Amino acid sequence: MAPSLEEPTQQMDLDAPAKNAPQLVAPEPEHCPGPESLQAGQADSCAGCPNQKICASAPKGPDPDIPVITERLSSVKHKILVLSGKGGVGKSTFSTMLAHGFASNADHTVGLMDTDICGPSIPKMMGVEDETIHVTAEGWEPVWVSDNLGVMSVQFMLPNRDDAVIWRGAKKNGLIKRFLKDVVWGELDFLVVDTPPGTSDEHLSVNSFLKEAGVDGAVVVSTPQEVSLLDVRKEIDFCRKAGIRVLGIVENMSGFVCPGCKHQSQIFRPSTGGARRLAQEEGIPFLGAVPLDPRIGMACDYGESFLDAYPDSPACEAIRAVVRRVGEELGLKGDEVLPED
Repeated sequence: MAPSLEEPTQQMDLDAPAKNAPQLVAPEPEHCPGPESLQAGQADSCAGCPNQKICASAPKGPDPDIPVITERLSSVKHKILVLSGKGGVGKSTFSTMLAHGFASNADHTVGLMDTDICGPSIPKMMGVEDETIHVTAEGWEPVWVSDNLGVMSVQFMLPNRDDAVIWRGAKKNGLIKRFLKDVVWGELDFLVVDTPPGTSDEHLSVNSFLKEAGVDGAVVVSTPQEVSLLDVRKEIDFCRKAGIRVLGIVENMSGFVCPGCKHQSQIFRPSTGGARRLAQEEGIPFLGAVPLDPRIGMACDYGESFLDAYPDSPACEAIRAVVRRVGEELGLKGDEVLPED
């Protein structure tokens, strides 16, 4: 039986806390540090909260599930976060193409985890939005797109695909933990974790839960405009403060490629030098520039691999080059990650 957000079984209770959390008498306020955090009941934002005394007296300590997560993911060789400071830059689209790129090498087994709890789009892009999660004695089975590419997303648990997920941070964090603790990925060469835009609860949870298991690093996705780069700088600062290595920046929507004549035009002009200059300023690798191609959106709408459908596209060549560069930043040889055609 698949876990459901509508009628969860006792074993699959998505409201289960990350650990033995205190019983609160009122909802968590907007700037709550979290009832299980070290600042619970003591932070400035706790003043006047009905839960202040309860949170302050609650036991603190490391999450007992972290060793379980570490053991579960011990068979995953490389764990990669895909981040963006701003929504709409193509982060989830890039995550799917990165996963397809890794999986196009038949020697690799790849997992793609969607932690965008309120806006899960990965299943649609991967062509598996009508699938559900199967539960075995070992845990939750990911949905397999192909023999060597598996996906996990909250979308698989929704009673209806258009249902909104209206959750506060604690419940979102609890589901992310279940994805890491209970999903039976098996032996993976790469686990790509697609995150929502920004630097919020989901990012903090993934980082804290994976710290012991080891995150190889983050790929930051941006577009050429300064308005996007502003938030990318914040994302890079977040990674540094959280101790996450930045594998590099990808400039998405970098020019437009005409599918007919292959001419490239600048749609979003890099008024301040784009992601390439930002990478130089921040001292981090520039992984490549991926041009706009309307067929990328079409492939995502139909749940197809753009790399397989349009192998001769300049955008496809750029994506394959980025996949190789990511592999090199992981200490692998680019040709071994994705052999040249």
